[in-house]
This record gives sequence, C-alpha cells and structure tokens, in this order.
Amino acid sequence: MSFFKEPFLRIFGYRRILFSTTLSEIKKRYAGSALGIAWAFLYPLLFLLVYATVYSYVLKIRYTGLSTPEYILIIFSGLIPYLGFNESVTTGNMSVVANSGLIKNTMFPIELVPVRTVLCSQTTQGAGMLILLLALLVLGKWYVTTPFILIIWFMQLLMELGMVWILSSINVVMKDLQNIISIIMLMLMMASPIAYPVSAIPDSLRTLMPINPIYCFIISSQKVLIYGEMPDAASLIGMFIWGPCVFLIGYSFFIKMKRVFVDNV
Repeated sequence: MSFFKEPFLRIFGYRRILFSTTLSEIKKRYAGSALGIAWAFLYPLLFLLVYATVYSYVLKIRYTGLSTPEYILIIFSGLIPYLGFNESVTTGNMSVVANSGLIKNTMFPIELVPVRTVLCSQTTQGAGMLILLLALLVLGKWYVTTPFILIIWFMQLLMELGMVWILSSINVVMKDLQNIISIIMLMLMMASPIAYPVSAIPDSLRTLMPINPIYCFIISSQKVLIYGEMPDAASLIGMFIWGPCVFLIGYSFFIKMKRVFVDNV
C-alpha cells in the first residue's frame, strides 16, 4: 500500500514549498517580457490560429454537421491538452540536469524538481482552458459533462508527472534524449486527432492510436466539452493506464535512479 501512497504523500508533505517555488518559477518565466503573463493566453491562441488556418482553409478539413466556428472549437479542445503535454515533457526531461545542485538538498528533494517543472507548464494549458470554457459559455455549449474535464486534466497531469520522472532521470545518463523527445513530440502532434476526426484514421492504424499517450486525453476532452458526451470505456481505461499507472511507475523508477545521479550530474 505504501507504493501507492508514497508519491502522493511526498508531494503533499512539501506542498507549501512546492507551491511557493512553482509560483516563483512562473513569475521568473515571464519576468522582463513586455506582455508578461499575457503570453500564457496568447501562446495557445496563436497556435490555434496557425492550426485552424492550415486545416480549415488550406487543407479544407471539415467535420460533418459542424460549422466553421464549431470546428475551430473542436481543434482548440484537442490542442490544449497537447500543448500542456508538450510543454511538460520537453521542459521536464531536462529538469534534473538543470537543477543538479539540489541532488543532496533535503529542504527541496530532487524528486520534486520535475513536479515543479510540470506544474509550471500547466500555466499554458490553464490559460487555454479558461479561454475555451469562456467561449463555450458564451456560445451556450455548456453541458453536464463539462466539469468532467477537470478529472481528465488531473489524469493527464498524473501521466505527465510519471513520464517526466522517467525521462528526466534517463536524461542524466543519456543527454541525447532531449533531442529525441523533440522529434517524438512533433510526430505525436501530427498523429493526434486534434483537427481531424478519429474516423478519418485508416482502420489499420486506428488500433495503434492508444499507444499515443495523449490520444485518449484529446478525444475525451473533445467529447465532454464539444459534444456533451462522456468518454467511452476504451478512453477511460486508457486514461487510467497512462495516468495513475505511469505516475506510480515513474516515481518508483526515479527513486531507484537517484543513486546514479551523483556520479553523472
């Protein structure tokens, strides 16, 4: 039972220092910028503009029965989880190497450094989600399923923490990993049904989609926010496997890898 409780208790036990250092990192990220925290809102909007222009006006992708504004909302509801995932993984995998001075720090354990990085990365996803929810409210597309997005987001957060624990510890001994991750994240963006329906994916490839870690979170977000439907059983199972399971495995892997950090960082 301690295997299941330990990572949660670890985070909870250091919640105050974790909160303060995360807030400090967020402020530092936007310090000196002319627009400051406004970039957290502009970034997902600019990304949406590019995505919507390419898929809606260049490739002319359409969802049956949906208007152009509704199609843009579909894109945004799928894009937001991907942006949060991308930022968490690409910045989080370097978190241990970038904070090597904390390896023997007892005030702020090194296993919480990836947690802080992932929490900082939620700024973009949080800003994008706020914009989307306000847009849905204005357009009258608020369903009883809408609050379920918080559970989906939490499950995704668990997955990101687990993956970053694994990747950041591997990056200590394999510095090329950060370059490999950049390529993989680009491939996952193209392979994720953000701007095209799942039905457009060939049957031979559709069976492979669940191995994409962000896939079930994207289609579940689109269902609960845009269609007012609950995620199907396959998506719920996928979120549980990629969420709590990866979270627990990632923490256990990181703790075991701590012993090699001193010799390699």
